[in-house]
Amino acid sequence: MTSKLDHPPTYEDALQQPKNGNEPDQLQHGSAYPPPPSYSPGPGMYPGPPGYWAQPGMWAAPGSGMPSTIPTLSAGVPATNPGDMDGFLNTQWESTSVRHGFIRKVYLILAAQLTVTFSVVAVFTFVDPVKMFVIRYPGIYWASLVVYFMVYCILICCKEPRRRFPWNLVLLGVFTVALSYMSGTISSYYETKAVFLAMGITALVCITVTVFCFQTKVDFTSCGGFLCIAAILLMIIGIVTAVVLSFQYVPWLHMLYAAIGAIVYTLFLVYNTQLLIGNRELAISPEEYVYGALSLYIDIVHIFLFILQISGAATE
Repeated sequence: MTSKLDHPPTYEDALQQPKNGNEPDQLQHGSAYPPPPSYSPGPGMYPGPPGYWAQPGMWAAPGSGMPSTIPTLSAGVPATNPGDMDGFLNTQWESTSVRHGFIRKVYLILAAQLTVTFSVVAVFTFVDPVKMFVIRYPGIYWASLVVYFMVYCILICCKEPRRRFPWNLVLLGVFTVALSYMSGTISSYYETKAVFLAMGITALVCITVTVFCFQTKVDFTSCGGFLCIAAILLMIIGIVTAVVLSFQYVPWLHMLYAAIGAIVYTLFLVYNTQLLIGNRELAISPEEYVYGALSLYIDIVHIFLFILQISGAATE
């Protein structure tokens, strides 16, 4: 039976005389492990606690040995140059301001065109001598149709004329006068009540479409192929309607064609408005303000003419 000490050794004695006799010699004589090799901070690094070195751009608080900021996931990766971010933000702001200026310019031109058109329609509707004159001489109507078609082809097919100032505004003015005369001539065949009703419905449709396009996140610029097919079908329906009506008058067929035409051109108005706004799959270049105003103007006038046919047939 082994003897047992009455009192355990003190803390200092236990450190000097470890229980395990197989420890290395340096531990039995009270010496510690060799100290770790010293480290010197690298370029751009500041000394901190053992095993930690502050990254460049981090300031070590005096006397604390700890950095004043918490390292992020980007520690050790070269930081983004603040000048690059400022340049990116400036570019975004400039592109947004350019787009807003482009939209204002297009709508100012469009407002001038619509003012001319509906002024001509009002004159041809309320002034009886003018109304009788355009009805008596339909050759002027066909001449305005030829001018309308020729100027339209020039503005659509040739980029140089619609970008060169002031020829682009001159061509756009000629186009506006021709289409205004055509619209006034067509309006002269209908009653005043039908013309006012068509104007009111057209204004309501245009305001609704514009607000919808500015608020919605649905992209209609990717539906260009569908709209082309709809335009071709509308043309075919128009030809069939003209042939049928030449033999026998069918009121509901004429109104059906007008209703389909109003819907198709309303979809075109949505499409062209989103092209104007941008931030979609497709957008109009800020240099094409004449093309933007031209496309919206044609859509609105055709919506008015189709609704005029419907309101005219309803009032009769």
